[in-house]
Amino acid sequence: MWNRRQPGASPKSTDSLIGHGGTLEGKVHCDTNLRIEGNFSGEILCEGTVTVGEQGTVHSSIEAQEIIIAGKVYGDVTAQRKLILTGTGQLHGNIAAGSLSITEGSLLNGAVAMTEQPAPETAGGLHTVNTKKTAGKRRESKQSKLEGA
Repeated sequence: MWNRRQPGASPKSTDSLIGHGGTLEGKVHCDTNLRIEGNFSGEILCEGTVTVGEQGTVHSSIEAQEIIIAGKVYGDVTAQRKLILTGTGQLHGNIAAGSLSITEGSLLNGAVAMTEQPAPETAGGLHTVNTKKTAGKRRESKQSKLEGA
């Protein structure tokens, strides 16, 4: 009764955690988010966000959609979307990221390569408008109204 699942139902995805005081070595591949508050050595491949907490220490390469570093990371990191290095974060390695945010007080020792971000999806069939042309036309029409008055 308690453990029965509906046919075809998949379990809900759960974020992964390496807790404070824990140590893990090896290769981690996760489809969800990963938070590290302890120690990790190896390789990390993540489809979600990797967060290294203030107490976390990582000796690893990291590949993820987004990476947030508040602890210490020793290794190269690749963030498909963005990398955030907080005021307590330390990164000793190279960065490849679509977007980069570095807070005052953080430490970065390595090279930075900005990669092209994927194009944002349009919601509800909306299209982008070239604002330079539109802005120029608006200025012209305002000026002609003033001149004609």
